[in-house]
Amino acid sequence: MLTQNLGYPRIGSQRQLKKACEQYWAGKISLGELKETARQIKETNWLTQLDAGIDLIPCNDFSFYDHVLDTSLMLGVIPQRYTPVLSQVKANQEIDLYFAMARGYQKDGLDITAMEMTKWLDTNYHYIVPEFTAKQEFKLFNENVFGEYASAKKLLGQKAKPVLVGPVSYLLLGKEKEEGFERVDLIKKLVPVYIEIINRLKQLGAEWIQLDEPCLALDLTAKEKEAFEWAYRSITNRVSGVKLLVATYFEALLDNTQLAVNLPVAALHIDLVRAPEQLDEVLKLIPDNLQLSLGVVDGRNVWKNDYERSLSLINKAVEKLGANRIIIAPSCSLLHSPIDLDGETAIDPEIKNWMAFAKQKLTEVSELKQIIAGNKQLLDANKNAIESRRTSRKAHKQAVKDRAAALTNADVTRNNAFSARQQLQRVRFNLPAFPTTTIGSFPQTDDIRQLRAHLKKGDLTLEQYEKQIEQATIDAIRWQEEIGLDVLVHGEFERNDMVEYFGEQLDGFLFTKNGWVQSYGSRCVKPPVIYGDVSRPKDMTVRWTQFAAAQTNLPMKGMLTGPVTILQWSFVRDDQPRDVTTNQIALAIRDEVLALEAAGIGIIQIDEAAIREGLPLRTAKRPYYLDWAVKAFHITANGVKDETQIHTHMCYSEFNNIIEHIAAMDADVITIETSRSQMELLQAFAQFEYPNEIGPGVYDIHSPRVPTTQEMASLLAKAAELLPVQHLWVNPDCGLKTRKWPETKAALINMVAAAKHAREQLT
Repeated sequence: MLTQNLGYPRIGSQRQLKKACEQYWAGKISLGELKETARQIKETNWLTQLDAGIDLIPCNDFSFYDHVLDTSLMLGVIPQRYTPVLSQVKANQEIDLYFAMARGYQKDGLDITAMEMTKWLDTNYHYIVPEFTAKQEFKLFNENVFGEYASAKKLLGQKAKPVLVGPVSYLLLGKEKEEGFERVDLIKKLVPVYIEIINRLKQLGAEWIQLDEPCLALDLTAKEKEAFEWAYRSITNRVSGVKLLVATYFEALLDNTQLAVNLPVAALHIDLVRAPEQLDEVLKLIPDNLQLSLGVVDGRNVWKNDYERSLSLINKAVEKLGANRIIIAPSCSLLHSPIDLDGETAIDPEIKNWMAFAKQKLTEVSELKQIIAGNKQLLDANKNAIESRRTSRKAHKQAVKDRAAALTNADVTRNNAFSARQQLQRVRFNLPAFPTTTIGSFPQTDDIRQLRAHLKKGDLTLEQYEKQIEQATIDAIRWQEEIGLDVLVHGEFERNDMVEYFGEQLDGFLFTKNGWVQSYGSRCVKPPVIYGDVSRPKDMTVRWTQFAAAQTNLPMKGMLTGPVTILQWSFVRDDQPRDVTTNQIALAIRDEVLALEAAGIGIIQIDEAAIREGLPLRTAKRPYYLDWAVKAFHITANGVKDETQIHTHMCYSEFNNIIEHIAAMDADVITIETSRSQMELLQAFAQFEYPNEIGPGVYDIHSPRVPTTQEMASLLAKAAELLPVQHLWVNPDCGLKTRKWPETKAALINMVAAAKHAREQLT
């Protein structure tokens, strides 16, 4: 019986990669220094897995920005607009081209937009979307994969296992950038390059190669299924002497089970954390020559593995296949987990005993193998931890459970329809056509972060800290007034993170010191941990929002994070249904909404940036999720008066197949990210005849480039062709926390000018 890991966090235990990348982008360190940081992280990761007793250790799972973008560079899938960048960067600095594709390029007389970014399936990790044309060609453009394997093999020997994004999933996760073809049709051009890569890895000594095909867990068309069959038949016809392992995760194979188990590969990995029920069908259909990798340790959450539950699955598979055909593994790459629990000294010891981070999950994989070999002491210790969590009074609060259970239809119904509310709100706020606003946060400068650090260390009193935060808030308000924004925000200088800030003030949450995970590129987040029943003991935002509103005569938005987003961007308890936890959070946010309204705040934004992210991967499972997710939003928003305007915001999302549910949320104003897609996402709203107001983002805040007034005005003109002018707002794609002030100010000044131009030309 073997053990394996599918991937490991690449940011470094102290976020070394984040810091090194940002220093490189700023010109403060050399390429050599950046690569040295990467080398140290990779070697630490490999040795950690070796020490844990893992038999097959991933390499080429490291990335400077995103593993899908790495694949695009490897395969030469470089959009034509980056051709000028190729002539600007040195031959040995393809990394500058790579970062330009991820972040945009605005220097050397060039102004090139970044590639589109979207969520990796149903996670909060973002990948750079491959762009395909009808005449797309593929070639081995970047050979980093071979250097990665050589380095890993030198350290690990034959335990080193190269990881690649599988060819079919790579195509399906991309986008056609012109009409007249389907990207899956490119498979016959793509596979020969994969054959070349796999054969070269074999020549270097690779015994196992992992091909990630998460799309095998999605609804597939007949053509897409044929692509899988053709691709892997073609690869195995041209490759021998190396074992291919196809990895699926995040959902059951379901109707793709027959397809997956009959691919001509050595091993198949399945996710038995997300979908344990699929094991029976896989065992029923599995051919005699296929090894099975069982993903029994949760790669996406922080809870200790229930060994009895995992062993029941492993033993069932062993009984059918024999131990020598079984591989024990996490459910997916540990990219989605924090790195090491050992350094978390401030967590309540009782609760800490229920938890496991990436390093500890490696130990769990090894311990499961040891228990099967006869080590019952490991099983007994695990049973005690699981029982402690099940019965703890710290996790279970009956009053909170009872309140959520008592919800009725009256709690999720707004007084009047949007058309009636809209008239009252227009009278109250008297905004111009194309009203301008931002999504909420302004740049968190080093000064602001240092203030927070000094407060935590005791170098500042709370009074001193708040005085300086007040001044930063006043400065932001004055600047917004100066440039002519119509609806202001207070800037959120007192907040560390849009979820963490609320979790710190809600019961049932805990926080880590170094529980960082990668969101995109150098952007790391430290998700809260929901360990118990959730409630709101006191006001969370009223003090700062009320202070900000008192500084101006213009409307001031109250800024809250919605319940589904708090759920999605936290590590969630797995001992009760997710909808139950969501309703508890929704009631807590509802209390805050009503407190803001009582304090005189007339516009309240409840961000549900992650509602699309939580959508089940399989169509048949979506109605139930959408029902409770929309209901949770109504619980938060529907207690206010008609003249109180409720906004919501959603991050990178495809809305076509859920647009009726977005409309059912009935927010007075929705803001969405549309600039990178050139307003493409608005098509769904136009076809549906979306009835409420909408702010399509015109400024891509995930890139440092400053869009021109003309560029943003052009985007507004596109929006006006699709939706009623009287329903359109003007705003950036997302919050501005991660940007710098100079680029933020320049971009927002241009945005206000674009709105004025739209008023003149389009109304």
